[in-house]
Amino acid sequence: MKAAPIVTWIALLMLAVTAITAQTKINFDKDKIGVPPTHFTTALTGQGKPGVWIVMADSAQGNVLAQMDADATGYRFPLCVYEKLVVKNADLSVKFKTVSGEKDQVAGLLWRYRDKDNYYLMRANALEHNIVLYKMQNGKREALPLKGGINSYGKKAKVAAGQWHTLRVVVTDNLFTVYLNGTKLYDVEDSTFSEAGKIGVWTKADSVTYFDDLQIKKQ
Repeated sequence: MKAAPIVTWIALLMLAVTAITAQTKINFDKDKIGVPPTHFTTALTGQGKPGVWIVMADSAQGNVLAQMDADATGYRFPLCVYEKLVVKNADLSVKFKTVSGEKDQVAGLLWRYRDKDNYYLMRANALEHNIVLYKMQNGKREALPLKGGINSYGKKAKVAAGQWHTLRVVVTDNLFTVYLNGTKLYDVEDSTFSEAGKIGVWTKADSVTYFDDLQIKKQ
């Protein structure tokens, strides 16, 4: 008769563990300021300096992840990858703020990361005011067409520099649904990278960009 409460407690514990495993949110608040965050590695697609990724304090967000190196090499894509999780299908989001950059002011969210030259990427540009979804294959970046054949270079959207925004992509097999600040923009279909991969963030050229609240919900 006394076993039932124990069984119930174990069941609740298993549900809690499943929920934690299914959803991960990283806000950098427990990371040390001035150094790279724990459980992340950095890499570079393209040429130029590799990027400087450190944790900084932001007045609105608390601790944030910042890419601080402003090397203006054109085909330069510094990235920072979360190493503790590999997923195929997920609801992914990250907050970002572009701080500076004369050539570019961008923020990117990447998924199904295999290595520094192979992954999917969604990026927001505060100079062009658009959101574009790319695949990076063998180090070559290619903008993917919107579902329905509307065009091959994303969609215009207001991305104000110096303000916090939220990028989100829902990844379901070969279908990627793109959002900015809670508003759906478009769908993309592609099967180049069909296996599970890592998640991370990304910048371009001389962009100095802050990131926070990287969220991964397994589908």
